[in-house]
Amino acid sequence: MKVLVSLNFPPLGIEMLKQEGLDVTVWKNDIPMTREELIQATKEHDILLSSSIYTLDADFLEKNKHLKLISQFAVGYNNIDIEKATELGIPVTNTPNAMTDATADIAFALMLAVSRKMFHMHKTIISGDWGHFRPQANLGMELKGKTVGIFGMGRIGSEFARRCLGAYNMKVIYHNRRPNTEMEKELNASYVSFEELLKESDVLSVHAGLSNETKGLFNADVFSKMKSSAIFINTARGGLHHEKSLIEALQNKVIWGAGLDVTNPEPMNKDNPLLNMENVAITPHIGSATVESRNEMSRLVALNIIQFSRGEPLTNLVSPGV
Repeated sequence: MKVLVSLNFPPLGIEMLKQEGLDVTVWKNDIPMTREELIQATKEHDILLSSSIYTLDADFLEKNKHLKLISQFAVGYNNIDIEKATELGIPVTNTPNAMTDATADIAFALMLAVSRKMFHMHKTIISGDWGHFRPQANLGMELKGKTVGIFGMGRIGSEFARRCLGAYNMKVIYHNRRPNTEMEKELNASYVSFEELLKESDVLSVHAGLSNETKGLFNADVFSKMKSSAIFINTARGGLHHEKSLIEALQNKVIWGAGLDVTNPEPMNKDNPLLNMENVAITPHIGSATVESRNEMSRLVALNIIQFSRGEPLTNLVSPGV
């Protein structure tokens, strides 16, 4: 089988594919393929090793209906039209668990950075504004004993909650599609309604998938129901929050601060007002950017392909209808 590796992914997985005897073509340019380049290259291959930066919509899939497998280098797969892929009989796999710790770390780091205005204070040094001691200036907040609200108590949300409890003895509340009784026992976490999550959280961290139900969920109305002292954290998908509403909520002191590893849109424009706010910390979607995480993702995308080529059950199948 011929495999198209559509980005310059870590070599661990690529070597696994070659050792398996598969015919592998690697896109080695650091710049992603254009849509047309991806369509044309995919036509010459049986399996596509893809990424969430590519939009594999119905049109793309229809033009490449010959595909036998799409192995996604990511946990999320909202860039792929799963319904169309299922209709065409193309199985889709992903890489769960690989980035759990790395992304939880980023969420925790953003929470801490926002609470102490770290990104803003760093800029004052660069701009030469580190002046005399001012006892009531640049005050942040302490996190010990505060209430952290988790929207989406899955793998990453659970790891983030563990860090909050372990480091600062924070009270953990969460909202999910269904209760997570394991985390309730381990973390003494409380399942609450969405309205109560907004009302009670000192820090509200988003760890849910992007879907029709969650797209743009965190909007002006939602921010208005949060504490004026609350910190909003999003390391899941930028589409979960309405960015103009978030900007206005921060400017009007509806909420206190925000930490984002994902923005809407991405990449973020360099003149976005969020970048110059005191109580905001933003990173450029680096949740999985550790050596360990990316290597594990590379291993898993290769494993998915190898399992398929051997006719074995697919461990990480996300399109069970195929």
